[in-house]
Amino acid sequence: MAEAQREFKRNVGLLDATMIVAGSMIGSGIFIVSSEIARSVGGAGLLLGMWVLAGVVTIIAAVSYGELSAMFPKAGGMYVYLREAYSPLMGFLYGWTFFTIIQTGTIAAVGVAFAKFTSYLIPGVGEDAILFNIGSFHLAASQLLSIGVILLLTFINTRGVRHGVFVQTSLTLIKIISLVALIGFGFWWGADASIWEANWQNAWTLSSLTKEGDAVSQLPLAGLAAFGAIAIAMKGSLFSCDSWHNISFIAGEVKNPKRNIGLSLLLGTVIVTVVYVLANVMYLAVVPLHDIAFAKSDRIGVVAAERIFGSSGTIVIAVMIMISTFGCNNGLIMSGARVYYTMAKDNVFFSHARELNEHGVPANSLWMQAVWASLLCLTGKYNELLALVIFGVLIFYALTIFGIFRLRKTMPGVERPYKAFGYPVLPALYIIIAAALALLLLIFETSFTLPGLAIILLGIPVYYFMMRRNDQRMKTVSEAKS
Repeated sequence: MAEAQREFKRNVGLLDATMIVAGSMIGSGIFIVSSEIARSVGGAGLLLGMWVLAGVVTIIAAVSYGELSAMFPKAGGMYVYLREAYSPLMGFLYGWTFFTIIQTGTIAAVGVAFAKFTSYLIPGVGEDAILFNIGSFHLAASQLLSIGVILLLTFINTRGVRHGVFVQTSLTLIKIISLVALIGFGFWWGADASIWEANWQNAWTLSSLTKEGDAVSQLPLAGLAAFGAIAIAMKGSLFSCDSWHNISFIAGEVKNPKRNIGLSLLLGTVIVTVVYVLANVMYLAVVPLHDIAFAKSDRIGVVAAERIFGSSGTIVIAVMIMISTFGCNNGLIMSGARVYYTMAKDNVFFSHARELNEHGVPANSLWMQAVWASLLCLTGKYNELLALVIFGVLIFYALTIFGIFRLRKTMPGVERPYKAFGYPVLPALYIIIAAALALLLLIFETSFTLPGLAIILLGIPVYYFMMRRNDQRMKTVSEAKS
């Protein structure tokens, strides 16, 4: 019974909360996805526009979430918001999708990216280092490294929230400073006026870039194809801005949560948006647009660093991304486990996930998350994991923001220490953008979004199975007492 009496400890202050927001957002995306965006939209202005739009949309969502986090300052975040705004089923569908693809898929994708860039320093742990094959499946050293990092960070976080927060704050400060330094050196040492001017020719013409040999072709886009290109481009920038809401999952451990969660969401998303936009301005000042679009393995960060620092640039950027992805996964791992803990307390997840260990953290929940994320790492495909994750994310983000409208009608008397900025215009604008992007991805990325949709819908029979199991269990207990 000792485990049931344990409670979360409020050890997370405003600085730590802001670093959890920013650190969970900054992973490998800013060093990779600009290449796919450039190929999809074909212009420097549109490339920057995709990053600005993603940042603005994220900030709108963050300031809207402040109202929900102040209303429900408890562990679980979006699971709790959706449960309260709609129904236990809706909350479960989010939690189910969160565990099966959203959080664990993001953890796996970031782990794959960590391994990809570690191989620059240690080639023996790269994707080409195949350990064995079984039919069409092969196990590479990079996959084992990804799994190893996830298990290490999970172990650190089982030792208490202070350990996880210390790692998060330290690494986030390091990577923000490193990114700002890279941007500064890029403008100071690497900027080339001729490259900048060339990149801004036809900067706002939407087109698709393709390459055959050394020849680059530019195909103008219009109509539905244009919307599809924008959706595919936004997939990457939104994924790079994702996980900003992770602080809401550990609300039960934040000091003065009604104030600090909303404020940390605003500060963290604004900081990251500014850094991301400046990084892409730097790319355009240093690297020709065609080289951005067709960087080897989409590693635009490596290309830019080599132009700035010469041959040592590869090492510089590899170390930066290793730090960045390590810290990002720490935040994801720490926060995600709190959702499963809350679900288990509602009897809609494995019962052992509701237990807190002697350090006041849901260790069983952490290890369950680690096992599934490790299995997803065996795919070894960063872009595929990205596409699978972002579709489900957009659906639940839109539903959560719409929940603000519902809760103002269904719970008008609940205290709201903070209200959504720009209500109802900005929240409504976010819902429209997120829903439109989800629909376009469903049309143009069906090989990933349809499986994601199927996983979400599979949660419906799973939920009713668990409800029936709970009813039978309660009946059995009642009969035993009688």
